[in-house]
Amino acid sequence: MNLANPCFLSIILPTYNERENLKVIIPRIEETFKDTAHEIVVVDDNSSDGTIACVEEMAGRYGNIKLLKRPRKAGIGSALRDGYNYASGDILLSSDADLSFSVDDMLRLVRSIKSGADLVLGCRHDMNGSYYEIKNTRTAIKGLISKLGNIVLRLLTGTDIHDFSANFRAMKKSAWEALDVRENTNIMLFETIIKAKFMKMKIEQLPVAFKDRIYGKSKLRLSVEIPKYTFKMFYYIIRYRF
Repeated sequence: MNLANPCFLSIILPTYNERENLKVIIPRIEETFKDTAHEIVVVDDNSSDGTIACVEEMAGRYGNIKLLKRPRKAGIGSALRDGYNYASGDILLSSDADLSFSVDDMLRLVRSIKSGADLVLGCRHDMNGSYYEIKNTRTAIKGLISKLGNIVLRLLTGTDIHDFSANFRAMKKSAWEALDVRENTNIMLFETIIKAKFMKMKIEQLPVAFKDRIYGKSKLRLSVEIPKYTFKMFYYIIRYRF
């Protein structure tokens, strides 16, 4: 770690129409990390709900928020890559901005990096079960699909990873710079893990609670993403496992 770096931690939040969620999550982050030198990097894909104005107002209030405005939706992988590259912290932490993950669990991710891990994954599933909040049939089905999909990926990759697709993770900036991640869609989350495994980086996993969003609509469309994800998944498995 570069102890001379005034920004020790960068928290990257990709957004598209997340104004109401940002009003909650950013103050929580600021309170939780008030004793840690940090910045919040919001990567916005041209939101139409006032997200940008909301971020600019809070940037004036807190003084440590950066806004990276992009002209259109270009994929969460692209947003995360731009955010990671734009960030100045020694530790990079990314999370969905929709309050699905706990800010308290962000602290656990950071502690694991400080203890020596290169990449720490927040896992919604592990050998003991699933940590999805089941509110209705939709969330139950979503949780089941996620769990089964990750079981299949674990078998195909021959790894002990329990959650390949959650955008709730932390890594050293030096690890990110070594990975050369290129995907634009959510397959980038899988790509990062496979390349880190291939490079023999130290990866840790932490079980984390996952709740359904309160405000706004989910951007994930399984009928569209699963076919694309499947093709790319096999590409990376064949390239880096065999």
